[in-house]
Amino acid sequence: MTDAELIELSEEAMKYAYSPYSRFEVGAAILCESGKVYSGCNVENATFGATNCAERTAVFKAVSEGSADFEAIAITSSGGGLTFPCGICRQVLAEFSPQIRVVLKSEDGEISSFTLSELLPHGFALDKQ
Repeated sequence: MTDAELIELSEEAMKYAYSPYSRFEVGAAILCESGKVYSGCNVENATFGATNCAERTAVFKAVSEGSADFEAIAITSSGGGLTFPCGICRQVLAEFSPQIRVVLKSEDGEISSFTLSELLPHGFALDKQ
């Protein structure tokens, strides 16, 4: 799957965002090593603390269906421009795939990618034995 195709899937997921408070819609599509893609959108809540980001929605959906071997995640938003994952989402991604590629689209349509380790250089990790 190309980065452009993954971006398109994140844009499709963004259409389902529930963001009545911020009006900031976000979509994510996460690609697994198997080629399967899981998408997610942000789901807000009046308490804000119960809000879930699009990236975590996609990760939790994948993990709940038995996939945790992530290669790349595309993220888009209604704000246009590059929408980087928040700190919590970076930490969740690092739990499963510290070298995942994060694919973003700029306002002018240019697609770029970063490794998660570039975005979270010293992420917290426990020794998994």
